[in-house]
Amino acid sequence: MRSHPPAGEPPWWPAALNTPRLLLRPVTAADLPAIERLWRDERVRRHLGGPVSEDRIAIRRRRLPGTPGAFAVEQRATSAVVGLVTVEPFSYRGGTEVSYTLLPDAWGCGLGREAVAEVIRWARSLPDAQPMVAVTQSANTASRSLLEAVGMRPGDELVEYGERQTVYRLPE
Repeated sequence: MRSHPPAGEPPWWPAALNTPRLLLRPVTAADLPAIERLWRDERVRRHLGGPVSEDRIAIRRRRLPGTPGAFAVEQRATSAVVGLVTVEPFSYRGGTEVSYTLLPDAWGCGLGREAVAEVIRWARSLPDAQPMVAVTQSANTASRSLLEAVGMRPGDELVEYGERQTVYRLPE
């Protein structure tokens, strides 16, 4: 069950976060071509139920820019958007849920870990911060390794979307 989120626009948004290699900032309409690649790419979506339908992409295209908690992941060296990290305070999972996807060209060099760690650090510093939670398909060893590398620990397992999922929590 969802907790009660703050009324109106959250006071913590918009936010821009900096790491040595990344700028994490609110999603804009100009970011949509890169983000739509995330939604269509079979490799990215392998553990996420497959590519997103064009009907759903059309809806997401209208809703995503400016959404509180949705960060475009921009590489400083190239200014290219290589991913998306979202935080959802008051998630039905009991805390602030972090989710992430990166384009395959950005895999394997620690950018995902860098982005997720920074977003978690930021989310934990917010007033009324909730416990951090993430969910990944149990078969997604790369995602599980990322979550463990940022300090999250596996807990419950459940079945969603026909696949076994592992719920991760950040120890307090």
